[in-house]
Amino acid sequence: MSKRSDGRLRGLLRKEFLQIGRDPSSIAIAFLLPAILLLLFGYGVSLDARNVPIALVAESPDADTQSFMARFEQSPFFQPRNFATIQRADRAMLMREVRGVVWIRANFSRQLRTGVAPIGVIVNGVDANDARLVEGYVQQIWTSWIAARAQEARIPTPIPVSVEQRVWFNPAVESRNYLVPGLIAVIMTLTGSLLTAMVIAREWERGTMEALMVTRVTMRDILVAKLVPYFLLGMGGMAASVAIAVWLFGVPLLGSISVLVAASTVFLLAALGMGLLISSAARNQFVAGQIAIIAAFLPAFILSGFLFDIGSMPTPVQFITHAIAARYFVAVLQTVFLVGDVWSIVVPNMAALVAMAVFFLGAARLMSRKRLD
Repeated sequence: MSKRSDGRLRGLLRKEFLQIGRDPSSIAIAFLLPAILLLLFGYGVSLDARNVPIALVAESPDADTQSFMARFEQSPFFQPRNFATIQRADRAMLMREVRGVVWIRANFSRQLRTGVAPIGVIVNGVDANDARLVEGYVQQIWTSWIAARAQEARIPTPIPVSVEQRVWFNPAVESRNYLVPGLIAVIMTLTGSLLTAMVIAREWERGTMEALMVTRVTMRDILVAKLVPYFLLGMGGMAASVAIAVWLFGVPLLGSISVLVAASTVFLLAALGMGLLISSAARNQFVAGQIAIIAAFLPAFILSGFLFDIGSMPTPVQFITHAIAARYFVAVLQTVFLVGDVWSIVVPNMAALVAMAVFFLGAARLMSRKRLD
């Protein structure tokens, strides 16, 4: 590279940094947008069922039923409401005042002493995921109450299997620990593609791109000058997102910072390359933003595996997910945050990200021409 070419590139880089300082929209996309989306999704999206309103019906209240119902009062998963009859409880569930009914019949205590004491559990199945969670929580309360009662009475527990469970990688069983790293990947997909797509579209709208086209700068210089400043902005936004995840949401970071930085670097190059590719087709900021949302954000949100399990998707859709860069970044982030540096997961996904970065940057270079048509 000649000294004259170096001087042109330095001039373009200086112009971009000055443009960023004068136009706060790029800084907002890099820092403010990820923080807002992370707060909204981090607090708004949860796979946990907490404080579920549930109806408790005890036809003949006594010491046994009160002891059992007290378990629901102590549980963080339920907000119990007592009803005198099953008819009133059913009506409350129809009105969506409660999401389930636990029905303790009149002969509960007598049957309990004979060894078989069934209880009725009615769950609103409109939301199948919540219904399964509520059913599991009720079953957990029932088994723990039976075990505690048998221990107090010093009689053999009727439960034939004693389960000693261990939860690896997320011992608190908080869905937020699983979701937030994936959210970072999805949000950085959007911000990375928007940073380059929107700013180049803005250049076309303001007429400054035409002014660059008539100079001696090459298209390679223009693309590099667009890539470097917004890469630094994107890495700053990534650092802010990680800080929010660790210090605000309390997500553990068990892996090394170096692996996190390396994965973020490669992924952000792929996202910025996608934005450059979008900018080659869209010369209007509104159109560029819409394309970035449709082509980058929505596929990353739905098909990256951060919210919906890829293994549960139909085979053709699973095949499509291999074209989504966020899929590989989500796998790396969830591993680095919750497990550590597991190279058997990190290395293949990093290799895929490198390939996608090369593809998008190469395609952007091929699609970019120094002409006005």
